[in-house]
Amino acid sequence: QDAIDRKEKRSETFKTAVHGLETDTPALKTEELGRRAPQWVRDNLVTMCMRCKEPFNAITRRRHHCRACGYVVCARCSDYKAELQYDGNRPNRVCQECYIFLTGHTVLEDREGKHKGILEKGAAEVSSRSLLCSSLQLLDKNGKGGTRGWFVIPQDDPLVLYIYAAPQDVRAHTSIPLLGYQVRDMPQSESRHLFQLAQSRQVFTFVADTEELKRRWMRALARSAAGITHPQEEEEEEEE
Repeated sequence: QDAIDRKEKRSETFKTAVHGLETDTPALKTEELGRRAPQWVRDNLVTMCMRCKEPFNAITRRRHHCRACGYVVCARCSDYKAELQYDGNRPNRVCQECYIFLTGHTVLEDREGKHKGILEKGAAEVSSRSLLCSSLQLLDKNGKGGTRGWFVIPQDDPLVLYIYAAPQDVRAHTSIPLLGYQVRDMPQSESRHLFQLAQSRQVFTFVADTEELKRRWMRALARSAAGITHPQEEEEEEEE
């Protein structure tokens, strides 16, 4: 099952990288909440609660779906009941935000005014307005193993590479400021398409799914590392 899940994730994220962000889970409009059944966000597209951003685990923090918006949330964030019109006005499990909207009731834990940290940018939202996004593998220091993730260079923050564990996560795992890095091409090794980001003693080695995707990432990273934030700036640099 784990192998099947990994294959599905790879195929979905690569399709997104090639064709642009085409999510299979369009968000309902606010006025449609409770009136129309949502399309659920798939479990394997998130690694953390889409409301409180706490990571899921098999024992203490399991995945649940809000029946109003379709988000994947933890038990604490979905411990609410609201009547949903599309289900004959029967009470259904919903997240805190949908509960407040549908019932008009307030709750003690209102995090609406909480300041968002630099990593608290939703992957789907950032990817829809990105210079480039796709699934990549980041190798460990010995180059033998590594983890797969969802990588994004946002349009509104084009000098930073954001790394998510999954393409629908609501918080980035980490980020890399790109200014000043060098982009290095690496020969293909065992059908792996490798490239690097290097600055002083800091080196990151990536694996792309295809040679074309590797070239796209190398171009995008090189522009960001040089401080080029708009296509027209790149054209001016080339003319000079």
